[in-house]
Amino acid sequence: MRVLAIVHQRDAGPGVFAEAIQERGDELDVWLLPEEPEAPANPLGYDAVLVLGGAVHPDQDAGNNWLAAERALLRELLARGAPLLGLCLGGQLVAAAAGANPHRAGRPEIGWQRVQLSAAGREDPLLAELAPGFEAFQWHSYEFPLPPRGVALAQSEVCLQACRIGAAAWALQFHPEVSAADARTWIDDYRSDEDAVRIGVDPGALRTETEAKIGAFNQLGRDLCHRWLDAANGQTAH
Repeated sequence: MRVLAIVHQRDAGPGVFAEAIQERGDELDVWLLPEEPEAPANPLGYDAVLVLGGAVHPDQDAGNNWLAAERALLRELLARGAPLLGLCLGGQLVAAAAGANPHRAGRPEIGWQRVQLSAAGREDPLLAELAPGFEAFQWHSYEFPLPPRGVALAQSEVCLQACRIGAAAWALQFHPEVSAADARTWIDDYRSDEDAVRIGVDPGALRTETEAKIGAFNQLGRDLCHRWLDAANGQTAH
């Protein structure tokens, strides 16, 4: 399979998903969209498209003129029924392309948060194996509501954490892809996020907790990526 990863910043790439794609022998192209106007190949020609996170918020079009073009591309991919997976900012953009209106969450979620699956989530090709719930690494201040015709799959105390749109597209709010190295970078650089400073993130405590939990969470992420690619390839066991 040929997979495109749309990346919004250098320290928020495909992470352990790249490892999973390599394990399968599939091909991964990385498109750092804010710095590269042209994709490595026609974005509509890939077998699956992964949309990653970033510090930009989904409504910050001013100064980020690539956002409108990306939403238009995601709308086209959704219309074509292309296999699509958005994570954090990527999930918000996928949901927006499907008709939702992402907005600031009631409070930021930064660090490890519990996620519970819905009844639909317990039957979902990507998430069913995580029932009844799991702990996820989060770093976001915005959330996406359920798009029209979307199916809610998971929820935290703060917001919707996962939904499926049609048969082949998913939007997730948490970070199953984050590598240990990227998580350390985000924590070390937490002062660049005014919301992290405002809510009093303790970088030492978060670093220690992350070191203890990231190994198992990375395996969760690799496994989830495998299931997504199985679904994209029409090989789900469900």
